[in-house]
Amino acid sequence: MRTDLHRHPVNPLTAVRNLGILAHVDAGKTTVTERILYLSGATHKRGEVHDGTTVTDFDSQERDRGITIFAAAVSCDWDAHRINLIDTPGHVDFSDEVTRSLRVLDGAVAVFDAVAGVEPQSEAVWRQADRYGVPRIAFVNKLDRAGADLDSAVASIRERLHPAPLAVQLPIGTEDGFTGVVDLLRMRSLVWADGGDAAVEGPVPDALRDEAKRRRRLLEEAVAELHPLALEEFCAGSTLSADTLASALRDLTRSGDGVVVLCGSAYRNRGIEPLLDAVVAYLPSPLDVPAARGTWDGTEQERAADPAAPLAALAFKVEATAMGRLTFLRLYSGTIRTGETVWNANADRTERVGRVLRVQAGRHTRLDRAVAGDIVAVIGPKATRAGSTLCAAGAPLVLEPPTVTDPVVSAAVEACAGTDTDRLASALARLVEEDPSLVVRTDSETGQTTLSGMGELHLEVAVEKVRRAHGLDVRVGRPKVAYRETVVRGVGGLVYRHVKQDGGAGQFAHVVLDVEPLDGEDPGATGFAFRSAVVGGRVPQEYVRAVEAGCRDALAEGPLGGHPVTGLRVVLTDGATHAKDSSEMAFRAAGRFALREALRASTMALLEPVADVTVTVPVDAVGGVLGDLAVRRGRVSGSATRGGTAVITATVPLAELFGYATRLRGRTRGRGVFTARPAGYAPAPGPASRTAPAR
Repeated sequence: MRTDLHRHPVNPLTAVRNLGILAHVDAGKTTVTERILYLSGATHKRGEVHDGTTVTDFDSQERDRGITIFAAAVSCDWDAHRINLIDTPGHVDFSDEVTRSLRVLDGAVAVFDAVAGVEPQSEAVWRQADRYGVPRIAFVNKLDRAGADLDSAVASIRERLHPAPLAVQLPIGTEDGFTGVVDLLRMRSLVWADGGDAAVEGPVPDALRDEAKRRRRLLEEAVAELHPLALEEFCAGSTLSADTLASALRDLTRSGDGVVVLCGSAYRNRGIEPLLDAVVAYLPSPLDVPAARGTWDGTEQERAADPAAPLAALAFKVEATAMGRLTFLRLYSGTIRTGETVWNANADRTERVGRVLRVQAGRHTRLDRAVAGDIVAVIGPKATRAGSTLCAAGAPLVLEPPTVTDPVVSAAVEACAGTDTDRLASALARLVEEDPSLVVRTDSETGQTTLSGMGELHLEVAVEKVRRAHGLDVRVGRPKVAYRETVVRGVGGLVYRHVKQDGGAGQFAHVVLDVEPLDGEDPGATGFAFRSAVVGGRVPQEYVRAVEAGCRDALAEGPLGGHPVTGLRVVLTDGATHAKDSSEMAFRAAGRFALREALRASTMALLEPVADVTVTVPVDAVGGVLGDLAVRRGRVSGSATRGGTAVITATVPLAELFGYATRLRGRTRGRGVFTARPAGYAPAPGPASRTAPAR
């Protein structure tokens, strides 16, 4: 099944697969990627995470820490198909890297641990894939581990992710005795010898024949329930052919109504060839997904996946390398060539493409051109950022950019040497350019620079990158979380009159506002809503929009401690204008000052970010861990025991998790681990107040 990469230098769009590898940290995602590259002939040696020899974890920090931090793009060839693959991070702090990748992918392989099943971050990335409508197949990895159970993993997929999991394989052997799988579509066995690369095909083992028939029947029934054409054949003949099953599984995968489940052990090189066959058979090509949609001048436009159509490409990653500034692109339509000039629709300027590169993680191959359906990198564009659209100047449009999550943790950073202050500012600016989920702010009064990100590890990695890449010695303050303020009890009928006369045309705006909590009495609700209840045209529509803009301006700083305000609804109930002095600027100022005054008059509460935490510890350490979680204001939501291990789930304020990993290792003698993912905001301790707390 292995093919030579150079035999297929150009693939038609039907033979292209753009996919990502998604998983919780330590589920074996990078090892799966390495085995795909090895078995497809793209590499000639198996890379190992523990040896620091993987292709995709090429950054020095990734090798030092043993985890994937940055999304890495690679390409390989399988069965005459070009596979463009992105290995994504599994740690929650780098979830925005996953989001940017999912925005440009046509499909994904979700990797699950056969012992743990669906873990917190696997659930989070699954929801991200749902948001972008990315079809997925599942690979249950590590079937050679003690306690591995395919059925339990499939049950957790059904219960926690809510698709219809369709297992197409049956393991041969259990735990350390796992040697292969039964292919339920072709009713054959695939067995891998120790140290062997290729599977040996044979008949279904006698000991598994009855179980294989039973599972094949269950698969047919499940597919018939979901697929109309399969149901017709099943009703007519009480069975489904292998071809009908394969066709129905492809349709169900691409529609999202079903998820094909395969299994194996990537570390032992078992189950990867069938996984690659499933990628080709079930995941969509660029022609099978809806045409890319964008807007220009307020009108929506579509671009089909056609190399001859006008260019439309989305930048999803920017990276500084020794070769220069790499901009990673997904081409949705058209062709991009070395040396040509393209239009940056977001920056409203032209950009020159100096080089087009096929990326193999840290290595690059020059191309003359790239066409629709390709994922490549280019050198040359200066103003392009993650989320920018590059297009043909004669057919401009803006594609929807990936979403960027607001940072939740901040830390003060400063250069140890005063002479390095400007160099640090330049390094941080480049850092933010590469990673939009990082935010740098400088206090105008104190001059202190604050770096904000998605978690403690995110900030550690960012600061270490500054140290290594720029040779700067940097001091970092203790991390702080991003608080919010919200309305507990609002005010009604607040009147504000904005009058300003400095000679010449003046400013006049009169508004009346009601302010209330957004979601009834829920103090943890987030967001902002605005509506107008003005009747009789007393405030023209263009001034209503200006009032809303002014209210949004006022949300930047609340009265308690200058934190952003969220979770409120503002209603414009009345107002008045002046024939000469009213303007959009005047009403925007009125909206801003009126809401500030209304917030000072309202009962406000402080919100703090919280995280859903899963702690895995030995049973004999449960008591101490529960006590420690209580001290950290954690609310335990459940616990379960698997063998001699306890799994505790809780919701804990993010501020209380700083340093928790070290504390947990100490309490459990190094045997405890935990994972956390953001769970929104909750009221901070203490009563609702109008008095600003200490910052």
